[in-house]
Amino acid sequence: MRYATALSEHGDSRVAVAEVIGQILERIGTSPGLAVLFVSGSHVAEVELIARTVRRGLEPGHLIGATAVSVLAQRQEVEDVPAVVLWAGQTGPVDILVSETQQDLSAVRAGSAVLSLADPYTFEAETVLASVPPQVVMVGGLASHARSPGGNRLIADAETMTGGSVMAVLPEGLGIRPLVSQGCRPIGEPYTITDASRHLILGLGGQPALERLDEVLSTAPETDRDLIRQGLQIGIAVNERSSLPGTGDFLVRNVVGADRSSGGVAVAGPVSVGETARFHVRDPAVATSELASLLQPLRAESALLFTCNGRGQRFFSSPSHDAELFCDGLDTTAVAGMFCAGEIGPVGGSHHLHGFTACGLLFGASSPQ
Repeated sequence: MRYATALSEHGDSRVAVAEVIGQILERIGTSPGLAVLFVSGSHVAEVELIARTVRRGLEPGHLIGATAVSVLAQRQEVEDVPAVVLWAGQTGPVDILVSETQQDLSAVRAGSAVLSLADPYTFEAETVLASVPPQVVMVGGLASHARSPGGNRLIADAETMTGGSVMAVLPEGLGIRPLVSQGCRPIGEPYTITDASRHLILGLGGQPALERLDEVLSTAPETDRDLIRQGLQIGIAVNERSSLPGTGDFLVRNVVGADRSSGGVAVAGPVSVGETARFHVRDPAVATSELASLLQPLRAESALLFTCNGRGQRFFSSPSHDAELFCDGLDTTAVAGMFCAGEIGPVGGSHHLHGFTACGLLFGASSPQ
């Protein structure tokens, strides 16, 4: 085994960290190239102690980590209770990048993969993600413990930070593959964006965007109206050659507001005239089938999973949904991760900060079929 995952739900930080270190040592031994900590908010006051103990007891080449509202390990998602998760891999040499604000990734070598943990209040996502070079994969998530600036913790070896980002640049040869499942279903018709200003869609198919939205609302079945009330999305087509883009063909963004005076719809991301857009809803059944279909042809030795803090049991009405699908689909239990305030992963050839997704970084991935 090159990878291992450990979980402790003990409320005492000293006991919890001792338990996870012991489990890793039993499975892959000491001195992994990289170790990653995911720590629930109840342990936030002891994050420095936890990180220091891992460095002394496990002696990883590098250690990174973050605090989260909930964490996951193996087939279990541990929501809103004390938990410490430790993932470790015999990855070989890893480089660590640390920044309090903006990280420039333009010099990362082609063929590398970047694991990113960041603070949602200080991470300049658009600038950082735009700097990711071609042929570099980046996957990660935003810390989710705190509801205000300064409350999250990020770990980078001996350093503990309250903002910015910590990243591990992984070498080639690890069989790394990204996976992004957006979990949304298109509704209504696709339209060309005919007028836009930055994050505001003003025109769809030659009519005010708000009128198009009113059309969707007036014709939607009651089941879709219930999903719309829970949060409306809009997808921007990543493949303009598709005659009728459907699930999986869009980069999905939250609809964050509307302006009756201009007839515009505000979107959580930049838009441009000429792009194809289609409204979407979050759908648990589609989220399940999409993630299962993405995992079905794959196997992996291990995976790091970054799932939205809006998923979990509240969304799927059953515990450990994403963790179980990853373990079953990839045929491994060496899965670890956290619930995020935003997930990072590639869609349509570019890297984006997502919401409501499940983003995975797979190690030793293969397609046996």
